[in-house]
Amino acid sequence: MNRKYEFNWNLLGNISEGRPNLGPLVSTEVYRLMQFCFRDILENNYGTEAADRLFYEAGLLAGKHFYQNTMNKVENFSDFIKSLQLILADKGIGILRIEEADHEQGKFVLSISEDLDCSGLPELDYEICVYDEGFISGLLESFTGEKFKVKEVDCWCTGDRTCRFVAELIKEN
Repeated sequence: MNRKYEFNWNLLGNISEGRPNLGPLVSTEVYRLMQFCFRDILENNYGTEAADRLFYEAGLLAGKHFYQNTMNKVENFSDFIKSLQLILADKGIGILRIEEADHEQGKFVLSISEDLDCSGLPELDYEICVYDEGFISGLLESFTGEKFKVKEVDCWCTGDRTCRFVAELIKEN
C-alpha cells in the first residue's frame, strides 16, 4: 500500500529555517485546539471507543519516535527516567515523577503535573489523556524492548491536580 502520510521524524522539518522569527514554540491553546478538534471529528465519525483507540495508537507511535530521536541511549531505568524528566520539562510537555516502580512485576505508577493535554481544563468526570497513555507506552517499550499497557487513573479533569498513570508489562502467555 502506498501511503501518503506515513510518519517519519523528518516531517517535523527544520524549525529554525522555517520559523526564523517565531521559533519552535506555540501556545498551549493552539495545541489543544488541534487536539480536541481532531478528537471531536474522530468521535463524531467513528465513535468514542474508536477515537480513544486511535489517540492511544498515535501516542504510542509518537512515544517510539520521540524516544528514538530525542533521548540519549542509557543502560538503566533510573537514567532513563532522569533523561525523560529533563526532556519533558524542557519541551513544556509536563513534569514527570515516578511514584512506584516494581521492576520485578513490570508495574510502574507515574504522574505528570502541568500536563500539556489537560492541566487547567474544567472538570469532566472522566480522564482524557488517552494520547499520553500511548505516548508513555511507546517510551517504555522503546527503552525496555517489551510492550506495556498504560492507563490513566487520575486526571486534572477528574478533579486531581496531576495526571497519574499505571503502566503494566504485557506478559506473553
